[in-house]
Amino acid sequence: MKDPDLEKLHALLKQEIHSETAKVAWIELQRFFAAGKAIHVSPDLDLVETALQISTDNSTLIKQWMAKGQLAPVSDAQARCWVDTDATVWAVVVKPWVLVQAFKEQGCEQ
Repeated sequence: MKDPDLEKLHALLKQEIHSETAKVAWIELQRFFAAGKAIHVSPDLDLVETALQISTDNSTLIKQWMAKGQLAPVSDAQARCWVDTDATVWAVVVKPWVLVQAFKEQGCEQ
């Protein structure tokens, strides 16, 4: 049985996360990468839903995504490619992390 209050809270949180999601030039996020705080979200995942699951500490799902390589720290190769291509990415903060998701057509998935 689902808790309607919990569902309502998740819906409100998801709406808040969505409103805080933005297109950002990768160059603006490099300091988070340098600090180990930039997390790559695969284009296969919904960025807002991923942020919601992290913010609600759904460790089971997070571990599954990590095991599949769908959620991981931004790699050196990705960061380099995004700098080289002057990439813009989708980003949202889930403290202490900055989740980033490249546009599918950028070709920097690694």
